[in-house]
Amino acid sequence: MRDGDIIHGLMRGLSVIECFDEDHARMSITDVAARTGLERATARRCLLTLVHQGYATYDGKFFELTPRVLNLGHSYLAATPLPRLIQPFLEELSRATGESTSAAVLEGADILYVARASTRRVMSINLGAGARLPAYCTSMGRTLLAALPPEEAQAILARSEIVAYTARTKADTATITTELAVIAAQGFAVIDQELELGLCSIAVPLHNAIGQIVAAINIGAHVARAPTSRMIAHFLPLMRKVQAEVRPLLR
Repeated sequence: MRDGDIIHGLMRGLSVIECFDEDHARMSITDVAARTGLERATARRCLLTLVHQGYATYDGKFFELTPRVLNLGHSYLAATPLPRLIQPFLEELSRATGESTSAAVLEGADILYVARASTRRVMSINLGAGARLPAYCTSMGRTLLAALPPEEAQAILARSEIVAYTARTKADTATITTELAVIAAQGFAVIDQELELGLCSIAVPLHNAIGQIVAAINIGAHVARAPTSRMIAHFLPLMRKVQAEVRPLLR
């Protein structure tokens, strides 16, 4: 793709939208400039444009996104069949296990949640369609990384900001690479309190009708209710069943 084909103003505007999150819901022009790396004047123009188009509000000092931003995500959800197709399977899996279930795709160095059936809150942050988490330390992320050619997975790990969220986090590239090989061989990933203390999860890939991995699903639970050994023994067979049922439906 040639540089002349890129609309840099659009790129800057999108970066401004993406810099808002749960911990940065209200920001000044200076805050946005610092988080995006844009010049203050550029950040100001982007923010005022978002206000003009109804995507943000401004009280004279701070900017906040409006619900209209959800239209951007809805466009994706409406255009792809995956969330609609997988949602009933997640709900049934959640009913069968009594735990929260999710589906995600790989987006850069993150996983992007596209569907979720939640029975109870298992993390300190809210998760739903559109939420993002680092791929390297999540069960769905490692499942999707393990499905890539090794050089692609290594490139993503190299771009990742790898930190130890807990004392259990595998936080070096060599250890994660070894883990990805294990996941690729066994066909599932288990995370034991690596992202957050008390949280365990198990994930499997979803294949389409021609065998390509297009997403991953997981079950997350508190370790007191479902340690990883129980997840493998009791949850994995149910997830394998969903894998088989969904495969002929995915294109």
